[in-house]
Amino acid sequence: MAKENQNETRTSIDELNDTLTNAVEQKLQNNKKSIIFGVAAIVAVAAVILFVVNSRQAGSVAADDAIGQADRTLIVEGNDTLALAQYMQVADNEGYDAGNRAKLQAAILLFEKGDYEKAIEYLNDYSAEEALIGAAAYSLQGDCYVNLEKYNEAIASFNKAISVSDDNDIYTPFFMMKQARVYRELKDYAKEAAVYEKIKKQYPAYAGAYQIDIDKYIERAKASKAE
Repeated sequence: MAKENQNETRTSIDELNDTLTNAVEQKLQNNKKSIIFGVAAIVAVAAVILFVVNSRQAGSVAADDAIGQADRTLIVEGNDTLALAQYMQVADNEGYDAGNRAKLQAAILLFEKGDYEKAIEYLNDYSAEEALIGAAAYSLQGDCYVNLEKYNEAIASFNKAISVSDDNDIYTPFFMMKQARVYRELKDYAKEAAVYEKIKKQYPAYAGAYQIDIDKYIERAKASKAE
C-alpha cells in the first residue's frame, strides 16, 4: 500500500505541471508589481486530496473522522468557509496525522481568504514528511509574507522551499523564480540577476520547456542595477 501511495503522489504532482506552467508564465509576462504565486497552494491541495483517497495510518478515530468530515465539506460540498472552521478545529484539538494535515489545509484556505498572518501560524506548526509537499508549504509561507510586504521573511521561506525541494527540476527553479521576484521588489537587482543566472546554469531545460525567456530577465535585472 505504501508503495502504491508513493506512486499516486508522484503521478498527481506530475498532472499539475501544466497548471503550474501556465500560471507561472502568465504572472511573468504580465509584469505586474504583485508577486503573488498561488500555485504552491494548488500543489498542497493536491497533496491533501491524495491523503483523502489513501488509507489513513492508525491513530485517533475521532481525529480521522473529524478531518474526513472536513474533507467532504470542502471537496464534495464545496463549502470552504465551513471546511476551514472544521480544519481549524482538528488542527487545534487533535494530534496524529489528521491534526498535522489539518494545519496545512487550514493554512491553504486562510491564504485564499487573505488571512496571511493566521495562515503563517498554521504553517509554522505544520510538519511535512514528503519533500515536495514540505517545499510547497514553505513556498506558501513565502507567498503569505509577500502579501504582508515582509520581503526578507519571504526570501527566507523561499530559501527553505528551495533547500527541501530535493533539487526537483520543475519545482526548484519555480521557487527560485519566486525568490528572484522578491529580490526585484527589494531593488536588490544583483541578487535578482544571480538567481536567474543560477536557474539558467543549473536547470538549463527549465526555461525552454516552459517558454520563459530567462535571458530577458537577466538583462533586465542587470540593466536595473546599472541605473
